[in-house]
Amino acid sequence: MKHYEELVTEALSRVKELMPWDLVHKLAADEKPLLLDVREPAEFAALHIDGAMNVPRGILEQSCEWDYDETIPELVTGRDREIVVICRSGKRSVLAADMMLKMGFTKVISLKTGMRGWSDYEQPMTNARGTELTADDGDVLLASQIKPEQRKPK
Repeated sequence: MKHYEELVTEALSRVKELMPWDLVHKLAADEKPLLLDVREPAEFAALHIDGAMNVPRGILEQSCEWDYDETIPELVTGRDREIVVICRSGKRSVLAADMMLKMGFTKVISLKTGMRGWSDYEQPMTNARGTELTADDGDVLLASQIKPEQRKPK
């Protein structure tokens, strides 16, 4: 049996990552990458990078194929487009990017450190209402919310 961290480490042997400051440069270029945020809808609504597309990890594979209720044509036809996958910490995005590579996507990259790193680098963020958020907002909204009963027993 493999644990979550082992799955992420294994996927990292196949998935490229980029740092938030590298993404800033890519977003300033003429041909911008597609930003694919794989967090849950409530996470995305609270805070995200403006222009990112939200496709929760649980429906990613169906969103990348034709003939499903979840199909997103921009993804299905984007197998050769540069896609930066985003999550909160950079782990779900690695797993999602790995799956997309297996599905034939050729230029998929994971944002290392995820939205936490983006916020720490004090880059622009917005919420579902279009309100611009600060790094301080990011600190609050991206903080771990692990409950005591979710912690590993000692």
